Amino acid sequence: LPPPYDFPSLIFLVFQVVEKNVDPETTLLTYLRRKLGLCGTKLGCGEGGCGACTVMISRFDNLQKKIINYSANACLFPICALHHVAVTTVEGIGNTKTRLHPVQERIAKSHGSQCGFCTPGIVMSMYTLLRNQPEPKMEEIEDAFQGNLCRCTGYRPILEGYRTFAKDWGCCKRNGNGLGCCMAGKENNMVSLACALREKRELYPTQEPIFPPELLTHNNKPQKQLCFKGERVMWFQPSTLKELVALKAQYPDAKLVVGNTEVGIETRLKNMLYPVIIAPTWIPEMNSVQHTEEGICFGASCSLSHLEEVLRKAVAQLPSYKTEVFRAVIEQLRWFAGPQIRNVAALGGNIMTASPISDLNPVFMASGSKLTLISNEGSRTIRMDETFFTGYRKTILKSQELLLSIEIPFTRKGEYFSAFKQASRREDDIAIVNCGLRVLFPEGSDCVQEIKLSYGGMAPTTVMARKTCQELIGRKWKEDLLQEACHMLASEMNLSPSAPGGMVDFRRTLVLSFFFKFYLTVLQKLNIELNGNNNLSETVPPQYASATELFHKDPVDNVQLFQEVPPGQSIEDTVGRPLMHLSAAKQASGEAVYCDDIPRYENELYLTLVTSTKAHAKILSVDTTEAQNVPGFFCFISEKDVPGSNITGIANDETIFAKDTVTCVGHIIGGVLADTQEHSRRAARAVKITYEDLTPIVTIEEAIEKQSFFKWVRKIEKGNIQKGFEEADHIVEGEMYLGGQEHFYLETHCTIAVPKKEDGEMELFVSTQNLTKTQEFVANALGVPSNRIVVRVKRMGGGFGGKETRSTVVSTAVAVAAAKTGRAVRCMLDRDEDMLISGGRHPFLGFYKVGFKKNGRITCLDVSFYSNGGNSADLSFGVMDRAVFHMDNSYNIPNIRGIGRVCKTNLSSNTAFRGFGGPQGMMVAECWMSDVALKCGLPAEEVRKLNLYHEGDLTHFNQKLEGFTLRRCWEECIKNSDYHARRKFIDEFNRQNRWKKRGMAIIPTKFGISFTVPFLNQAGALVHVYTDGAVLLTHGGTEMGQGLNTKMIQVASRTLGIPTSKIYISETSTNTVPNASPTAASVSADINGMAVLNACQTIIKRLEPIRSANPKGSWEDWVLAAYQSCVSLSATGFYRIPDLDYDPEKNEGKAFAYFSYGVSCSEVEIDCLTGDHKNLRTDIVMDVGTSLNPAIDIGQIEGGFVQGVGLFTLEELRYSPEGNLYTRGPGMYKIPSFGDIPTEFHVSLLRDCPNSKAIYSSKAVGEPPLFLSASVFYAIKDAIIAARQESGLKEPFRLDSPATPERIRNACVDVFTKMCPSAKPGTFKPWSVRV
Repeated sequence: LPPPYDFPSLIFLVFQVVEKNVDPETTLLTYLRRKLGLCGTKLGCGEGGCGACTVMISRFDNLQKKIINYSANACLFPICALHHVAVTTVEGIGNTKTRLHPVQERIAKSHGSQCGFCTPGIVMSMYTLLRNQPEPKMEEIEDAFQGNLCRCTGYRPILEGYRTFAKDWGCCKRNGNGLGCCMAGKENNMVSLACALREKRELYPTQEPIFPPELLTHNNKPQKQLCFKGERVMWFQPSTLKELVALKAQYPDAKLVVGNTEVGIETRLKNMLYPVIIAPTWIPEMNSVQHTEEGICFGASCSLSHLEEVLRKAVAQLPSYKTEVFRAVIEQLRWFAGPQIRNVAALGGNIMTASPISDLNPVFMASGSKLTLISNEGSRTIRMDETFFTGYRKTILKSQELLLSIEIPFTRKGEYFSAFKQASRREDDIAIVNCGLRVLFPEGSDCVQEIKLSYGGMAPTTVMARKTCQELIGRKWKEDLLQEACHMLASEMNLSPSAPGGMVDFRRTLVLSFFFKFYLTVLQKLNIELNGNNNLSETVPPQYASATELFHKDPVDNVQLFQEVPPGQSIEDTVGRPLMHLSAAKQASGEAVYCDDIPRYENELYLTLVTSTKAHAKILSVDTTEAQNVPGFFCFISEKDVPGSNITGIANDETIFAKDTVTCVGHIIGGVLADTQEHSRRAARAVKITYEDLTPIVTIEEAIEKQSFFKWVRKIEKGNIQKGFEEADHIVEGEMYLGGQEHFYLETHCTIAVPKKEDGEMELFVSTQNLTKTQEFVANALGVPSNRIVVRVKRMGGGFGGKETRSTVVSTAVAVAAAKTGRAVRCMLDRDEDMLISGGRHPFLGFYKVGFKKNGRITCLDVSFYSNGGNSADLSFGVMDRAVFHMDNSYNIPNIRGIGRVCKTNLSSNTAFRGFGGPQGMMVAECWMSDVALKCGLPAEEVRKLNLYHEGDLTHFNQKLEGFTLRRCWEECIKNSDYHARRKFIDEFNRQNRWKKRGMAIIPTKFGISFTVPFLNQAGALVHVYTDGAVLLTHGGTEMGQGLNTKMIQVASRTLGIPTSKIYISETSTNTVPNASPTAASVSADINGMAVLNACQTIIKRLEPIRSANPKGSWEDWVLAAYQSCVSLSATGFYRIPDLDYDPEKNEGKAFAYFSYGVSCSEVEIDCLTGDHKNLRTDIVMDVGTSLNPAIDIGQIEGGFVQGVGLFTLEELRYSPEGNLYTRGPGMYKIPSFGDIPTEFHVSLLRDCPNSKAIYSSKAVGEPPLFLSASVFYAIKDAIIAARQESGLKEPFRLDSPATPERIRNACVDVFTKMCPSAKPGTFKPWSVRV
């Protein structure tokens, strides 16, 4: 390199860090975890979409002359960008050994941490907000979490805990009867969770750590240009514009990086390599903000957060007519990514990335914003118009040119501007279609002088509707202009039916819907401006007015009620009390250890899996030559390296490594071992595989057509089907498709295998729900007995069924690698790998024929289910089994038949997921139930109630319903939700609003509790009592956030009669409790609790003589005396669920130990023009027996419900026709976020309903609540019915799940949808298919 470049040390503060060997490819997250051992900051997705890696960045801003603090994603933040910066991680603000910070304490105490993997990121988002705004408003708190995801809690308790920091927060002011504080009075012995935070540590902003003075002294010195050189990448940080221009001239292909939010994703997910990176963050001209006569000029390096801040001030200070564009930019930024991205992403980067779905480029194009470009040849200013983007991600800039600044213009009098965006999820999502729309009228006129309509998501670039704009000039802003504009836009903004991104009809309709909203908005403003002008005859009809409203959501309001413990219960007896999750404080402070947090072993190797890129093909060759040249490469493993059997899987129909054929994209072929994860990844990408394509089967329909089924068929029949249909007054036939669902546990699959050098022993640390199968499969692969393999699990960052069997895919491969190398091997899947390899919830297709009387009474039902099982059986038969068991939901159907078949396809094997087939079976039931109500013209809730079971009825599998509390739940839910009064209000709302509609639905659930494989209904426990009185407890269940360990300690505490503080659970392992059933089927608290009870009772029985001899002694006295009397202080416990004897051949016997019941009522509002919806209110009444821990049970109910909201309204897996998964991360796959939960969220546990069949009269709670979210789906359907009636459509219609904006909009048939007719199926190849 020429002389100006030296290689300095990088100086930043976590501790005082001076790093001499800096690789520009290293992210802050990697550095924190690997180099500094700070593992509180988690890797959840690696693309800035989940917030698990959130940290606070602090630096001195030379332009603003102040210290600024902001949240950022450590997974994207380049280490080189940290020069003279301070980084605060979750470990830096508090811990359990000294003192928790109030932010950490309040999320723990409010029960806002379940699995805890997302908690450090949420804590740091809140902490950063408080550093900037010690007394925030509730809206600011909710906005701070736009970039954070949680899969467990349902978000409500997190907001509940943090609302206590808000200046507009007071006590809940409720106690179930609406009077005073919830703690002040009790009704029917019901108390609320809401005021659990009365005793809380106060926030003292002056006590927070100060900005390091040594970094302030650095900022006083002139900046020097920096250069850091890594293995493949060189990073330049110039300090002047002159240096920057010279560098760009020297390296014309160099990438300019400010926030790394685009380049970071390209390099990680798209395998892009940029050998030279230039960071212009220090250039004053590129960070400045200047107010000009024509607008405000922003330097291209200004962050989007800074842009928003400046524009908000301008909107507050300037006349409103001048700030139309500013307000449009602010509205787009409101939904642009999360704060962690907006805080670092540069305005110039957003423009120059040239994304066709950029939220800002349509605004800049329609407003005619000015861009200043600079190079070593000089500078030029251009207006951003339709010529700026020359092709997909290309602009008119020359290779040596840079974007220096952008001037966003003021608007003039008579000029109106709107921007719209529609995405799958409102918060932190990329647009499906967006737009910037501008019109200018001469003063005092409604005649169009200028108009610009710019759209994103309708072409490979941001495009202008030029022809339409030209035609509209000179026209009056009236109805005929609207009609012609829509017809012209429908023609001009056309899309090929095969267009990338799919959703073609929806996208075309959105173009028209957005213009219609713009037309109405401008019409409203013209009415005000031209008031009294007789030339203007058009006004906005009152029922159309709501179409112009911008999205607004009220702060969350909630009540969670449970029955208090009986009077006289000992304070030390915590059963029935809302005890905090015992790991919550450690999780909130980053001290809780997950699998990948275990420190690296000496000579440890990292494994990256090499997977198939074809859905069905023969493997012709595997070439590792290029991989071997990657630094740090150790070896490649494949099926040849398996010392035992390569055959694996629940049904022995899978291989550890593919041998000759691959049967899905993501099928594991081999793995690369290297010294670091980065080298291992690079080497794995360099492995070259050649294939011979075979024809794949991807969808359920293809499988049915080609008869590609697993041999097993499930059938249940009861009554006389023919007679039932003859008795019916009406018969309805239909079908419903339910899409699959990705588990999206925040912690991906992870395994560390440590060979022990002796007799084939190996120790594995695995993130799994199923230790027994993990042990068995590894032993089988290594050719050793199971007693040589020890599997350990401390905790998981979520599971939901996804780690019941599919975790073995990773753990077995890692064990083979460790056996081959004789060294410890680690593998944690990246999010995209995890989603590709591990499968998810089964997609279902249900066909039904239902007979019923005029009053809605069901006489007969015939259902056929088809599920997409993927390329192996796995647990698909059990899933279908449960779907058929639950095809009645909660309804008594005298004549019923259900048949279930599992399709064999070329997708990754689908597997267990919370509900395990039950939700799919019940969803189809509610589909035909809503058809029946519509056909009868009766209110849906009446028809549902009419058909509900009664106490003592027999189910379709002939099990008698005992302790049937569902009707109690139903009546209580009707009352709590004020159902009938709100129904009237909704009907009135729908009469007054044409383009917004509300809907409401009340849905019951009945969920059978036990494994349907009888021998799995067993559990073991082991209790050790030490001589100091401390108790070590182990059981066969695993902790994945559901609070199982907390409940088990509560059970042991009551049984032993000692405080919970004396009892500890270290981990679950195969060498303490053998042959444990997987932690699944919602029964883990039931069966492990009984096993713990059994073991503790053994101890108590042994201590009886000693207690009798010394009745006034303490627990410690009795334990020591027992030891000195040679009494064993260790006991095992065992339990099996009795009397499970169902015979599928005879359809008789007992299939389930008991049933859990619940009812949910939900209200939604849909935007008929865009398909958007908001969840206004949900009331849930759930029977959980006598709750072991109401806080944990309510957390499970809310978490399950919100996960179901994702399943039924948001989450959509998208595959190419060739079986390639598109949705491989949070960028494209959207789970619910903070903003998706109901604004009013009320949960009540049914009182006085003890369950004699489970531990301490409790009931299972993990899976049953998930289906209650169907109330949101059917509320949406109810709203669509109201919209369709406006168009004269009254017949039943098909709405598949999930009810995405696309499906909602397409179902609301109107004049705009008719202008965008669908292409005929079979005449084109779609971009994606429904699997």
